Amino acid sequence: MNMKGADILRIVDALHREKSIDKELIFQGVESALLSAAKKKLGANQNIVIEINRETGDITALDGERPIENLGDLGRIAALTAKQIMIQKIREAERDVVYDEFIKKVGTLVNGTIQRYERPNVIVNLGKSDGIIPWREQVPGETYNTGERIKCLILEVKKVGQRVRIILSRAHPDILRHLFELEVPEIQERIIEINALARDPGHRAKVAVQSIDHKVDCVGACVGIRGSRIKNIVDELNGEKIDIVRWNESQEVYIMNAMKPAIVNAIELDFESKHAKVFVEEDQLSLAIGRRGQNVRLASRLTGWAIDLVTGTPDAYQERFQVEYDSSRDRPQVSPTAAEQAAAVLPEAPLDGEAPPEAAPPPAPEEAPDDAK
Repeated sequence: MNMKGADILRIVDALHREKSIDKELIFQGVESALLSAAKKKLGANQNIVIEINRETGDITALDGERPIENLGDLGRIAALTAKQIMIQKIREAERDVVYDEFIKKVGTLVNGTIQRYERPNVIVNLGKSDGIIPWREQVPGETYNTGERIKCLILEVKKVGQRVRIILSRAHPDILRHLFELEVPEIQERIIEINALARDPGHRAKVAVQSIDHKVDCVGACVGIRGSRIKNIVDELNGEKIDIVRWNESQEVYIMNAMKPAIVNAIELDFESKHAKVFVEEDQLSLAIGRRGQNVRLASRLTGWAIDLVTGTPDAYQERFQVEYDSSRDRPQVSPTAAEQAAAVLPEAPLDGEAPPEAAPPPAPEEAPDDAK
C-alpha cells in the first residue's frame, strides 16, 4: 500500500469516468477499506482514523494521536479485506447510479437489444444494465430473437442485493400510448389527446382519441397519409390490429363509435349501474361480438360500460318481450255457463266402482199386415 497520492487520484478519476460513480463515493470507499484493514491488523478496539486528501491524494492515518507510518505493513489478509471492501463499495455505488438513472424512466418506452432467452424470461440489454421481460408481460405468439432491437415499457425498478432489477413489458396498454406519441407529432404537441386505451395483446386494440383543435381530424392524423403512421405502430407490435375510435362527450355516441365496425341501431343506458343495452341487426351481430368476443369486450373496457348486445330495435324488443310475457301467464278459467252447456251435451260419467249403464235394446221391427202377406 505504498501508493502515492497521484496514483490514488488517477485510479479515482478512472473509476469515475468508467463507472459514472461520484468521486466522493470512491474516496469514502477507499477510506473505509483502509480503515477495516488497519483495525484487522492493529485491533478493532483501536481509535484509528484514516483520511485521504481530495486534492493531493495523500493518506493520513492516525492511531489515536499517534500517526501510522507505513500502511504497507498491515499484512496480506488485511490487504485482501481492503480489496473486498473496495469491490463491494464500487458495486454498491454502481448499483445506485443505475438505479437513479432508470427509476426516473418508469412508465416510459426504452430501446434495447435482446441478449438471451432464459425460460420463461427474456433478457434485454439496455446499455448500463439488463432488463427482464417476465412471462406475464410477453405478448402471446411474439418471438424474441437474440440480437434483435426491441421497444419495451419500463414497469418497475428495484434494488436486489448489489444489482438493480428492471422489469420490462411488451403487453402493457401504455406501450400503445408511447408508440402513438412517437409516430403522431400532433399528440406530442397536445393538439390530439388519447383519452382511453384497451388492448388484447397480440390480437387487437382500441384507442379513443380527441382533437383539441377542431380544424384537425384526430382519426386521420393518427392513421396518416395512406396509413403510414398506423402501419409503423402495427409493424412494431407484429401485426396487432388497432381500431382508432373518435371520443365523444355523449356516451351513446361514444359507445356507438367504440362498437365499430359493427353498425348500431340504438343504445339504452342505465347510468346508475353503468349498463348499456346495444341494439344491432342480425347480420351485424357477429361483427359486434368480434372474434372470441374481442370487439364487445374491448369496447366495454374502452368506454367503462357493461355492454349487452340485443338484436333488432328497441320497439321490436319491447314487443317481443311483451308477447313472451303474455304467453307465460296462466290460461283463463272456463266460465260456469260454458261448463253447464258442455255437461248437458256429454253423457254423465259413471261413479267409481259402478258398472256403466246398459245400452237400451233397439226397437223391434213392426210386423207387416196380413194383406201384404
